[in-house]
Amino acid sequence: MTHATPDDAAAPDARMQILAAALAHVPFDGWSSATLEAAARDAGVSDALARALFPRGGVDLALAFHRQGDAAMTDRLRDADLAAMRYRDRVAFAVRARIEAIPDKELVRRGATLFALPMHALDGSRAIWGTADAIWTALGDTSRDLNWYTKRATLAGVHAATVLFWLGDDSTGHRATWDFLDRRIEDVMRIEKAKAAVRDNPVAKAFMAGPGKWMEKLRMPRMPGLSPDPTDDLPGRARF
Repeated sequence: MTHATPDDAAAPDARMQILAAALAHVPFDGWSSATLEAAARDAGVSDALARALFPRGGVDLALAFHRQGDAAMTDRLRDADLAAMRYRDRVAFAVRARIEAIPDKELVRRGATLFALPMHALDGSRAIWGTADAIWTALGDTSRDLNWYTKRATLAGVHAATVLFWLGDDSTGHRATWDFLDRRIEDVMRIEKAKAAVRDNPVAKAFMAGPGKWMEKLRMPRMPGLSPDPTDDLPGRARF
């Protein structure tokens, strides 16, 4: 007797079918095991295969939905004429594209409730970080040092704040959200200018040449597919 596993040929299609079916249940049952069971039933997928594909139930289902949104954003950025935009406009366009990939605000509200729980907070943080990384990667970021971290940390904060604003925005075409986003991007530009000023400051230069020299050793994590070493070593490493 054979058992369903995630390695079955039908697994990728089944994953997408379950996720698509789940969206109708999430507003009522949240990202939960009940939603997973109902979605599997609607999609005609066995409970065994559904559990193999989403072993943590609603949490894995919510994370799959989040990654699907990241992928849709990446596709949109790939098709856009980014070269015709100012740098700050590219970033704003990317954040807006990610938000516009969400079909229903209630799906995000339910996700926010789930990832606010202490046992799932790390998953939520990783998801937001992953979005920031996807944006910077799509925009051609080549940083591999401390800047890799600061760029993603800053953008993760901008993205999260904009999503929260968007959830409560009832303005026409979400105009208030996009204005809010523009202001946050302007704040980021000020931070980048401040960083440049600090780098040119004699005191800062002395610090970086002495106690702060270890910062120069920081490197981005080895990410599967992006390094000869396939090990994902988040949060990164230092070379001394």
